[in-house]
Amino acid sequence: MKQRGNAIATGEASADRCPDVARSELVLTGNRVQSLLESLLAWSRLRMDVRGHALYVRDAAGALEWCGAAGGVDREVGDFLAAACWRGEAELPPPDWLALPLADREERLGVLVTRFRNPVDAGQHDAMDAAARILSHRLPGALELERLSQAMEKLAEAERLQYALYRIADLASGEREMDEVLTELHAIIAGLMYAENFYIALYDAQRQMISLPYFRDSVDPDPPDIGEFPVSLWEGSLTLHVLRTGKAMMGPSDALLAEHDLEQGGFGPQSEAWLGVPMLRGTEVIGALVVQSYDRRRRYGEKDHALLNFVAQHVATALDRVRSHEELERRVRERTEDLKAANQALRRQVQERERSEKLQAALFRIAELGSTSGSLDAFYESLHGVIGELIHARNFYIALLSEDGTRLDFSYSVDERDPVRQSRQLGCGLTEYVLRTGQPLLADVARIMELEEQGEARSHGTVATIWLGVPLIYDARTVGVMVTQSYDQKHSYGKREQDILTFVSYHIANALQRKRQADSLREANVVLEERVRERTEALAATNQTLREQIAERERAERRLRHAALHDSLTGLPNRALLLERMSGALERYRKDPLNHAFAVLFLDLDRFKVVNDSVGHLVGDELLKAAGARIRTQLPDEALIARLGGDEFAILLETRDAATRAQDVARHIIRTLEEPLHIGGKDIYSSTSIGITFAQAHYRTAEELLRDADVALYRAKANGRRRFEVFDETLRGQVLLQMELEGNLRRAVTRREFEPVFQPILQLDDGRIAGFEALLRWRHPQHGLLAPGAFLAQAEESGLSEEIDWQVFDSAFAQADALLGREAYLGINVGARHFRAPQFVEVLLYRLDAVGFNPAQLRIEITERVLLEDPVHSRQLMDRLRSHGISVALDDFGTGYSSLSYLHQFPLQALKIDRSFISPLDSSEPGNSPTVLRAIHALGTELGLEVIAEGIETDEQLRLLKNLGRGTCGQGFLLARPASLHDLLGAGLRGR
Repeated sequence: MKQRGNAIATGEASADRCPDVARSELVLTGNRVQSLLESLLAWSRLRMDVRGHALYVRDAAGALEWCGAAGGVDREVGDFLAAACWRGEAELPPPDWLALPLADREERLGVLVTRFRNPVDAGQHDAMDAAARILSHRLPGALELERLSQAMEKLAEAERLQYALYRIADLASGEREMDEVLTELHAIIAGLMYAENFYIALYDAQRQMISLPYFRDSVDPDPPDIGEFPVSLWEGSLTLHVLRTGKAMMGPSDALLAEHDLEQGGFGPQSEAWLGVPMLRGTEVIGALVVQSYDRRRRYGEKDHALLNFVAQHVATALDRVRSHEELERRVRERTEDLKAANQALRRQVQERERSEKLQAALFRIAELGSTSGSLDAFYESLHGVIGELIHARNFYIALLSEDGTRLDFSYSVDERDPVRQSRQLGCGLTEYVLRTGQPLLADVARIMELEEQGEARSHGTVATIWLGVPLIYDARTVGVMVTQSYDQKHSYGKREQDILTFVSYHIANALQRKRQADSLREANVVLEERVRERTEALAATNQTLREQIAERERAERRLRHAALHDSLTGLPNRALLLERMSGALERYRKDPLNHAFAVLFLDLDRFKVVNDSVGHLVGDELLKAAGARIRTQLPDEALIARLGGDEFAILLETRDAATRAQDVARHIIRTLEEPLHIGGKDIYSSTSIGITFAQAHYRTAEELLRDADVALYRAKANGRRRFEVFDETLRGQVLLQMELEGNLRRAVTRREFEPVFQPILQLDDGRIAGFEALLRWRHPQHGLLAPGAFLAQAEESGLSEEIDWQVFDSAFAQADALLGREAYLGINVGARHFRAPQFVEVLLYRLDAVGFNPAQLRIEITERVLLEDPVHSRQLMDRLRSHGISVALDDFGTGYSSLSYLHQFPLQALKIDRSFISPLDSSEPGNSPTVLRAIHALGTELGLEVIAEGIETDEQLRLLKNLGRGTCGQGFLLARPASLHDLLGAGLRGR
């Protein structure tokens, strides 16, 4: 250890200058490392004015790693000092720093680094050394607790992931509709991470198609249709980039688009956080999972990235399995064909092996002296012995022509110079010469040289003094050559030896052929018996496998049927089973209405979405299970309860007194669900509303019964919830009228029956036309021209209002040129849905440009309710409209909040006073209307706004309004009624 001025201690301080710090003075509270450091900092800051501590501990490998800090410590300096102290190096640190080793029972634990506000003195050094020893005693327990806590957190996270994967696998094992599976997958992923905005894209690279089987987005006003689309429609999108590259992407959507040079906008609203991962089948990208967040507080990190990437592969497997049951029969057929093809291939292979083995046997085994049964080597050896008894045959070999006639096989060879003769392709050797000519050849060295010079033959291996070869002929065909040769002058061959060898060669060829045939036959029999045995065993194994597959398929079908007819969450019957039972009950009712009456109760949990959003989906799921179980206790044994989806349940009650029994059951259910449900350690309060319908003769399907019960449920909700309503003829009439009106509206949109009429807006002082307001009318084929009050509410509920508006806007824009002149403007009423649409301004400008309409002559009329929904967005949208010359008027002023802040907060150009302030002007008791009108007019004039009075219908109203002053405009039946373009032009009402 260096002198006291150096603040790195490599060992413990000596006893004479290391006063102990009393434990009563330094109390390290808590069991966690951070608590110990904060307690130490509180003590040292009070006693020695310490700025901060950093703790480094030994990891499992014996290296030093950062553990935690309290107060202000420079991490870079702390790392350097801790490393030096751990290695025992006496480096000179800054004077206001101190590094002390930590040990417990001679076991090194780590290093404590302390930063002081002033240079360290000896007393501070000794006090901190004593404090470090106290910390060393508490540190092992704290580190162990940290390790256990981290292990518990990892275990809990692993259990959640394992449970999610189990649910995904469970989805794959059930026979469910794909929509239900995808909705459940969304819920599973939402349980692991933030996934309110989630969709699945499937990719067919071969067909270049993308399909969206599932899409949920809380912000996108115009979500894509569920279906299949060409890849060209997705060019420039993040989703297509993930599908093509097979790589995950994470970050703000606009930043990702810019980073990868993709198209900005055009694919829904931009998100604050976008995370997409590919789904793989092996190395093939088959789709992608995408989650996104529009909330800056909700972003995704590497943990979410890894989690979604891991889950994606299980989702891909689950989707494949869900679709696999539809292809089960086809796969069985394909498997059968595969087995048949395998059998045929096996037969061909057996035949090929038999031919190869026959060929090998023919080349290496020949008959021994006609029909003996010895080995081929024994046959050749015996043959060699026989020839040796007749002529000198010390160097002897037999070469046979291969079956295909391209090779020479040296079946037997004994030679003192060339002990091994390799098989070879047919060439121009002496053996090939005999084979080719079919005649014996007796050649000495001179004859061999002569043949080589003529190019007829050449010698292979050592050149013999005398060479004698004779053909082996069988069935008038040369099948081989038998050769004997000598390398010395002592042994020579002549005509006599040639004749003997030629004579013997015919017998040898026949004997060789018979031997080869017999051996081939025996080999073939052995191989055939083996193949028969193997094939018999294979067929038995295949038969056993098929029986097991059939049994497993039957079990799977039973499981699939149960899963298809029951809800996976509650275990209750699902919609399919309910409709099946209801259809049977309806059939029995038709045959015997008196004895087979029944009722259908349709119920859902009031405010379930609030509970689900506030305490989480897992608690919401438990609430659904508990509610289903509690409802079941209130039902008679013969009743059937089913979960239809979400928080909706239905009950089938078959009993003769269904009319009274159903209402009693409904009361019991409402009463029992008002009692709290104990879920997850909390008391959850809920209630229910119930709609009831009874079997009647006019019902044809179970779906009609369920539909009417649903209508009655909504009336119960509308009447205050926590009650039941019975479907009656009044509701039936309303439903039929609404259905008829909706159908007529949809046909009217298709036939373009909606058109505008125009009501002039006049300057009250001189009667000059200031503009026209375009109003909606429906030219009904039977009822003539209908005002919006007859159909607008149903159009809003059916989602047709925006399409109707654009149809009327387009027609008004096209007619405006003939009506406005150069100075008048055209006013159109724009609702909240248009204002919420992100592309409203662009679409509006596009449609104006299509007919050549000047945007400066267009005025948008909006109500206070539109401004209230999203003031910031409304202000931004109005600024964009104003930048293109489009003015904005506040319609029906005075009927809402009438907030004066609107008049200066938003860029308005006009103020329209509601007719409710105009109509009392000529009455005997006008009240405060004249005073309010003067105040509004004065306020609007001072703010530079055009003031327009609506609903002028009498001369007295007109007179009083003119008295307000110059610049006041008005519209109403007294001035001009709404009319078509043709009628207005005929009356001479046209702008200048």
